Amino acid sequence: MRCLALLLILALDVMAETGPLAGLWAARKEFGPAVRGVLLIESGRAEIAGRAAPVTIANGELTFALPHGEGRFRGTIDGDRILGHWIQIGSVALGFREVATPVTLVRLPGNRWRGTVTPIDDHFTIFLPVSANGDAFLVNPERNQGRFTDVRRIALDGAQVKLLGKDGETRLEGRFADDTITLFSWRGGSYDLRRATPADEAAFLPRVAQHGYRKPVDREDGWPIGTLEDANIDRAALEAFLRELAAVKIDSRLAVRTHAFLIARHGKLVVDEYFHGTSPDEPHDTRSAAKSLVAVLAGAARVDLATPVYATMTGKPSGDARKDAIALEHLLTMSAGLDCDDNDDASPGREDAMQEQDAQPDWYRFILDLKMVRDPGASAVYCSGLSNLAGGVIAKKTGRWLPDLFREHIAAPLQFRHYGLPVTPTGDAYTGGGMRLLPRDFLKIGQMMLDGGRWKGKPIVSREFVARATAPLYHLPPYELDYGLQFWSTEYAWRDRKVRAFFASGNGGQIIMTIPDLDLVLGFFGGNYADPGSGHARKVYVPQHVLPAIR
Repeated sequence: MRCLALLLILALDVMAETGPLAGLWAARKEFGPAVRGVLLIESGRAEIAGRAAPVTIANGELTFALPHGEGRFRGTIDGDRILGHWIQIGSVALGFREVATPVTLVRLPGNRWRGTVTPIDDHFTIFLPVSANGDAFLVNPERNQGRFTDVRRIALDGAQVKLLGKDGETRLEGRFADDTITLFSWRGGSYDLRRATPADEAAFLPRVAQHGYRKPVDREDGWPIGTLEDANIDRAALEAFLRELAAVKIDSRLAVRTHAFLIARHGKLVVDEYFHGTSPDEPHDTRSAAKSLVAVLAGAARVDLATPVYATMTGKPSGDARKDAIALEHLLTMSAGLDCDDNDDASPGREDAMQEQDAQPDWYRFILDLKMVRDPGASAVYCSGLSNLAGGVIAKKTGRWLPDLFREHIAAPLQFRHYGLPVTPTGDAYTGGGMRLLPRDFLKIGQMMLDGGRWKGKPIVSREFVARATAPLYHLPPYELDYGLQFWSTEYAWRDRKVRAFFASGNGGQIIMTIPDLDLVLGFFGGNYADPGSGHARKVYVPQHVLPAIR
């Protein structure tokens, strides 16, 4: 009895200390960028957002950079248009310091040009649910930093706040005053968390009531719109799944967080749903699912897969016969044989090692300088640096800047709207992952591959390339899945048989999956970066909820 009484006293003490904090707290920090809006170019001078800079024109290319590192522009004159990209600088939450977004300027009378710069919003959101007994955890939709910070409890001592981990060690510190929890020294500075507004709750809590199924909205983005009945999908089963997605509770830092779910069947978009405050108009982080796009770019630009990598990138042999034998296809199949393994913390070529070092800002050279540990083509080992190097080979062979090449061969013909391409320290697009795409636009890649390399009848890649890219060329441990040219593949049970699926896949739950036998394309986007929920859609939602609804 004395022990029980002591526990009760301790519990009451905790409640007394943390009781004022019970509830849902939220903060959102905006990092801009401030430079956005109308861009005017006239008489060798560019003006945007009250800033101005001189313009340089050489060989049909037009460039300028704002002072104080607030952004720069690079474009090409194309008749009465300038097709270009705005490069925003100084990202805090986007994962890369620079991101390129497309800009089109049109000619006005008097040899003036006008366009609109729409950068990717750079923001960081924190949710802090606190229970009456002091249990707490952090959720961050953009980067899933709550999973890495690993907060389990909150402690309040006067005005001092401490967020504690499983081991009781302090993870973050702050203060509590004026009904505000201020957390110090986290990503981008301090954060003032206040009690959640209805808008905050809509982004965090389950929907009170799911609307049921509704036909997607025609956004004039090239997608034909249909219904579940058009697609021969069981309405009752699909609506039950939508209700389940809407009702998911974020009750821990590892809860499965689905941001978007899309279905196209028989060439029509029939499901287009968004959860937890996400929007169809905000480009989503695709992480490594974007690797599939570098393969598509190689196919669309007609770059020979047998292109030798080292000689193409350096203009000379390496002196290592095995390294000189690496071809573009080895990069796209992760079979180059270089000492790089993203799943091995000791690997010198893993993505984090490449991106966190400063000694070699040229990430192409960083990968090329790795030693060989196996023959090219002997086996596949997952390495993001190889995918990025593949982009470098494509740029070298075509003599084009990758953002321009991406726009010409993928974004424009597939009617992409807003997107962002991460930029490397040497100024080219990073093709190892992290592109920001609208979910509906990314889904077009799956439909295009399903239609033999065509989008709305226009050829993007050849039918032969589609077959090669989606073939099970290698079995890739530790994922226990098959791999082609930056596309994964697997099989699912459906009715009384097996159906094959190929897909683009990215950390956090980003999937564009095509199942040819069912004339079906699926899209999932999520926020479970680097936690077990990342694979939930592929392993659970597709086989247990989506496929049973397909007639």
